[in-house]
Amino acid sequence: MLEKFARYPLTFGPTHIEKLARLSAHLGGGVEVYAKREDCNSGLAFGGNKLRKLEYIIPDAIASNADTLVSIGGVQSNHTRMVAAVAAKIGMKCHLVQESWVPHEDAVYDRVGNILLSRVMGADVRMVDEGFDIGIRESWRQALEEVKAKGGKPYAIPAGASVHKFGGLGYVGFAEEVRAQEKELGFTFDYIVVCTVTGSTHAGMLVGFAADGRARRVIGIDASFTPAQTKAQVLEIARNTADLVELGQKIAEDDVVLIEDYAYPAYGVPSEETKAAIRLTAKLEGMITDPVYEGKSMQGLIDLVQKGYFPEGAKILYAHLGGAPALNGYAYAFRNG
Repeated sequence: MLEKFARYPLTFGPTHIEKLARLSAHLGGGVEVYAKREDCNSGLAFGGNKLRKLEYIIPDAIASNADTLVSIGGVQSNHTRMVAAVAAKIGMKCHLVQESWVPHEDAVYDRVGNILLSRVMGADVRMVDEGFDIGIRESWRQALEEVKAKGGKPYAIPAGASVHKFGGLGYVGFAEEVRAQEKELGFTFDYIVVCTVTGSTHAGMLVGFAADGRARRVIGIDASFTPAQTKAQVLEIARNTADLVELGQKIAEDDVVLIEDYAYPAYGVPSEETKAAIRLTAKLEGMITDPVYEGKSMQGLIDLVQKGYFPEGAKILYAHLGGAPALNGYAYAFRNG
């Protein structure tokens, strides 16, 4: 579905799928849990899901003759870290807006983890005291104008790369990659579990798996704590992406499966249950998840298995989207492990 789109390679290639045998056994052995390791997909600043999206966005940035990538996220944004890394890789400048999306007061929150890496890679990082919203932000628009005013040529990449016209393509590719790996494994996955916030990862998967009738088997775990807005954005991105790739079928509202039970108490703030899921996965599998995204989707996966959401014998693919550097911003919560 992606042959006609330009792609700038930023990843190592197909990401590894591993069985989480000890976690599966811990959860009773009734289902088999696997992880697709998007967190290990590149040598660029610890990688992660945003690189799949950027591979289809960067050709457009280069073609536009831009000299500066301009994006936005929270203080511990995985996305802005990846934009900074890609800008460094392709020789562009990088201007990042980091808003106060998370009501978190760890003393070093704004000096470690993702934002530290962005600074080390040379990004112009601007702190803005504004709360969380997945929509288009005024501070981002102002940053674009600021670059222009200084004679630069900005290229606009929205939060999470999500509402960019090519934002969903990378995870259409994810679905195609999984299908090829399933042939090698000798089975197909019954469900795919993914963390959902700005929406294009989930939306791209939904379109990609719609091609073989599995759109509703993509189970989004909301981590935004604004689920109505997130669900609407996933649907819009999925429909736009389906048109782009000429899917040939309509994406229905019911195709967006978003479970809202695990985003509490706020975006970017881990509950005790999220922390427990992070610790459990680390102790059983040596797999590190973060307090903002993957910890919450892992919490959701664990709880859904325990509640019997998935039928006996189901094979579940957990999409590990990355984000571990953000854990450094929550060091006090994990000071004793």
